[in-house]
Amino acid sequence: MGSVTNYNPRCVILLLFTVLAATATKHRNNFLPRPRLGYYGSSCWNVESIVRSVVQSNYFANPANAPGVLRMHFHDCFVQGCDASILLAGPNSERTAIPNLSLRGFNVIEEAKTQLEIACPRTVSCADILSLAARDFVVLAGGPWWPVPLGRLDGKVSLASNVNLPGPTDSVALQRQMFSAKNLNTQDLVVLVAGHTIGTAGCGVFRNRFFNYKNTGSPDPTISPSFVPQIQSQCPLNGDPATRVVLDTGSGDQFDTSYLNNLRNGRGVLESDQVLWTDPQTRPIVEQLLGLRFPFLWFGQEFGRSMTKMSQIEIKTGLDGEIRRVCSAVNS
Repeated sequence: MGSVTNYNPRCVILLLFTVLAATATKHRNNFLPRPRLGYYGSSCWNVESIVRSVVQSNYFANPANAPGVLRMHFHDCFVQGCDASILLAGPNSERTAIPNLSLRGFNVIEEAKTQLEIACPRTVSCADILSLAARDFVVLAGGPWWPVPLGRLDGKVSLASNVNLPGPTDSVALQRQMFSAKNLNTQDLVVLVAGHTIGTAGCGVFRNRFFNYKNTGSPDPTISPSFVPQIQSQCPLNGDPATRVVLDTGSGDQFDTSYLNNLRNGRGVLESDQVLWTDPQTRPIVEQLLGLRFPFLWFGQEFGRSMTKMSQIEIKTGLDGEIRRVCSAVNS
């Protein structure tokens, strides 16, 4: 008969502990709390009404706050996740990166935070306020309402060097790559970029496309010939590069499907927008959005769904996050 192998019980326990620890580490993300509806409950039952009231007063004071806060939410989520790090101030914070210099609406989030700190001290994160405010501004601009899961924490780090956002001349291939890295698919890409139905861009961002596209001496051939002189008159070669032009010509303040129609008609202002129509990977999605009997209702539903997905990118939990007292607290 074979002999029985001797073993040390302490070694077995240590081995078991090591295996369990490794398994827990591997799967810990499956057990971390995720944003959910009704998160604050009685701890801050009126969080949504407080944010909505602040948003309404700021929208009626300046409707440009709507695309400003929507864009801010996008820029926040695409850099280190939806953690309100875009709000942190400081000499090298995300706010100082070139793509973020034209952001507006910081005061809106801070105003809502101030009121919530009175009603529910150290309870509601700036990241949740930004998610709610983006939704409420879209609604006021004529867009859809969608339920916003809450329970994010605020990030502790904000660095300009981390800012890497989709750009105004990006191809569909590059945009798809950047969206895929955030677990967003091609439909999410088209639907979220269509948020450009409200908002503006500075002439310096796209002017060459209407005068000297890729050093050809001519405008981008995908632009409708009737649209070229319209933009050239708004953005002359020697004009102020900071002059703002609406991204959805004819409907720049209204959240609707006019933006998609403009793409179909070669009237997209940004190259990264117009390629959504010319690229075979995205054109069928635009066509589908426009081809339904009630395109706005379908677009609105899909926009809310994609915004919900985006708002849960790389959220902070546990020791990775905090609840700030002041949203723009100086970045340490």
